[in-house]
Amino acid sequence: MDTTKQQIDGVETLDILYQDDDIVAINKPSGLLVHRSPIDRHETRFAIQLLRDQIGQYVYPAHRLDKPTSGVLLFGLSANVASELGNTFSQQRIAKSYIAVVRGHCATEGHIDHPLTEVTDQRIVKSKAAEAQSAITDFRLLDKFELDVEIETYAQSRYSLIQLQPHTGRRHQLRRHLKHISHPIIGDAKYGRGRHNRFFADQLECPRLLLHAAQQSFLHPISGKNLCINAPVDSCFSGLLARFNWQEALPMEWREKKVTKL
Repeated sequence: MDTTKQQIDGVETLDILYQDDDIVAINKPSGLLVHRSPIDRHETRFAIQLLRDQIGQYVYPAHRLDKPTSGVLLFGLSANVASELGNTFSQQRIAKSYIAVVRGHCATEGHIDHPLTEVTDQRIVKSKAAEAQSAITDFRLLDKFELDVEIETYAQSRYSLIQLQPHTGRRHQLRRHLKHISHPIIGDAKYGRGRHNRFFADQLECPRLLLHAAQQSFLHPISGKNLCINAPVDSCFSGLLARFNWQEALPMEWREKKVTKL
């Protein structure tokens, strides 16, 4: 069964990774908006609404994940707790680890310090030009693979599985940073390469952005104890990992739903 969602009596429910009296964490599926957005006016499904209906109480998002990104998504069960969690993110007091599949063979590790301007809806008129803000991401190569398939100009096509650790939280930061270093994420319709995206969708049965928030570690806003939440990838992503023989490249704790309290 897909680890990110299931059907109960015909109604979609979300995979809850952790819940207590103050916070709840889900494994957000790729393709699900966190909340209503003017950029995607026709969407009718939102994580906030689905989770509220599922647990029977209001929830307040503490941060955001792009619609096509999957993985750990945190909510407060009160506005105050959500605000405290939001401060944890804005003050960079949370450790976040993502995994991504990118085009090309990456360096063993790298540090990307590339300021980014705010991404806005082109339909919204800006009163003044936005200034670039500091944006920092570290990455580490987990594994690489080469296909004997000519997709662009080379007889072989190369890909890397990488771990990403953002130290700032700019919109589309990871996607834009990977494009900046010429290793766009596979499945990225906005910043990626169309031919590779179509090949993965049509030939490898993986029609999604291959970016997943695998782990978040932070101090619980009420208890003060360290909480580490892991989210496994969905069947599409895991199927690709198996195809490329990348299963063992992932840290053990990222391969299953797991919560650690310290």
